[in-house]
Amino acid sequence: MSNQKYLAIGDIHGCLQSLNGLLKKLDDYRNEYTFVFVGDYIDRGPDSRGVVERLLAFNEEQECVFLRGNHEQMLLDAYFDNKLDMWLMNGGKSTLASYEATYDNIIFPDEHLTFYENTMMYFDTEDYFFVHAGLSPGRTIAESIQDERHVAQFLWERSHLNAFETPWEKTVIFGHTPRPHPIRKPNMLGIDTGCVYDSLGYGKLTAVILPEQKFVQQICLDN
Repeated sequence: MSNQKYLAIGDIHGCLQSLNGLLKKLDDYRNEYTFVFVGDYIDRGPDSRGVVERLLAFNEEQECVFLRGNHEQMLLDAYFDNKLDMWLMNGGKSTLASYEATYDNIIFPDEHLTFYENTMMYFDTEDYFFVHAGLSPGRTIAESIQDERHVAQFLWERSHLNAFETPWEKTVIFGHTPRPHPIRKPNMLGIDTGCVYDSLGYGKLTAVILPEQKFVQQICLDN
């Protein structure tokens, strides 16, 4: 085990007050840990623009890694390729509203668009593999990252959730699939606890501290 320390934060989905609450709880970890955000910063919640503003400011004072979620990909597809329908059906309307933009006039601040474009498909470390959704349970991590088609699926993958075992070389940390509690299985840690959903058992923003595997949660403050 290396001496590297990471702190991963699950899907935020426009919940700025919840993000602020969680970051406050994590103040004591900032000097020693790299913060890894697993994507889906936007859509569905009330203040996607505010979340990105907060993350940009936080990145100025803290070592951070920002992964791409499927919602960031849908935004980019809408902006660059005019693929609006998929995005709007999946919460994009709230993001447009936060930017005071319209369907036929999508405008983002330059630094926000750069943020979305620069998000990473995965973050590979000695002991952990961070990704938004997951990866194939039938391939090693090394095999998956060598195939662009499989890398594209890192934004959407869910088949690993039903796998009894995987050939992964290290623990995979992911979000994307909301659950009332973090997912803890061999070589898997899922940290999307549905912050944006006002349903029984959901409505929490979750962080996991590594290598301790300690969870810190913030009950949603945005609904």
